Amino acid sequence: MSRPVPVRTLVTGGAGFVGSHLVELLLSRGDEVVVLDDLSTGRLSNLDAVANHSSLGFVHGSVLDRPLVERLTRSVDRVFHLAAQVGVDLVVAEPLLGLRTNIHGTENVLECALAARVPVLLVSTSEIYGKNTADKLHEDSDRILGSPLLSRWTYAAAKGIDEAFAHAYWKQHGLQVSIVRLFNTVGPRQVGHYGMVVPRLVGQALRGEPLTVHGDGQQTRCFSFVGDVVPAMVALAEDERSVGQAFNLGGAEEVSILDLARRILQVTGSSSSVRLVPYAEAYAPGYEDMRRRVPDNTRAQELVGFVPRTALDDVIAKVAESLRDDARPVAETRLVLAATEAVV
Repeated sequence: MSRPVPVRTLVTGGAGFVGSHLVELLLSRGDEVVVLDDLSTGRLSNLDAVANHSSLGFVHGSVLDRPLVERLTRSVDRVFHLAAQVGVDLVVAEPLLGLRTNIHGTENVLECALAARVPVLLVSTSEIYGKNTADKLHEDSDRILGSPLLSRWTYAAAKGIDEAFAHAYWKQHGLQVSIVRLFNTVGPRQVGHYGMVVPRLVGQALRGEPLTVHGDGQQTRCFSFVGDVVPAMVALAEDERSVGQAFNLGGAEEVSILDLARRILQVTGSSSSVRLVPYAEAYAPGYEDMRRRVPDNTRAQELVGFVPRTALDDVIAKVAESLRDDARPVAETRLVLAATEAVV
């Protein structure tokens, strides 16, 4: 009996936190995977576990490079588009770069996918809902954004435009494109450098530093484990009923950031204190945050059976273990990098 021809998949942003977990899953399923990443926020070390896999290729480049994106999309069967400027710190510090990457880069991917006639899964974010504090945000919930002159909202605005582009390419040109909106996805390999709250607070706890909670700490979020989210992303990408639609993928437990910090202290056994830091001190005067963000996962649950199963304490423990592993000697990391580059 002949073996099935493997699916060849392009993952933009595949060296990032979520992207690297997706790459591992696709390879385990038998895909041939090409990663496109400019390593601005991703890390080659995120691909350590699969660096020598015969079905993995890595291309160091940007989704802003239209000829490169065109060449890669012509050689694959489908695209998972994750490449983006992410994290509150980067959004505030470099809003223009974020707008260009998130809007022009996505348009490049969609246009090239249309020319190659390959389907796309666009990975978006719960940020698009902005300041909407509804009990459970469903995919048709209103977007409530602050002033476009505040860089805090440029990421939300850009990702909303990404989704509008994707929907228009489907509606006007028939591009097979589906959208997922991730709600505070966390897990191993995520770093706190760009404002991601869980690894930032866990890192502070492990170092014995005060856990810095921004604002009054009463803002709430629902954190989802990357190991629950990534299989749902693939399932949605492979279900034709998802085309032309958006799907929330988020956690089930609502927790305040202050309570999150206390849970982190308990799980890690840290004796650190918790310090409240005003937003103006943490970011800039006029910074705005969302008081609440709770997903309604009904649509994804009904279509592909998505249920967030991993408990928050278990997620915290996995992040802590990952951050401890990241403290390994630099020499070992360099060897891993060399092995990864050889795959290109």
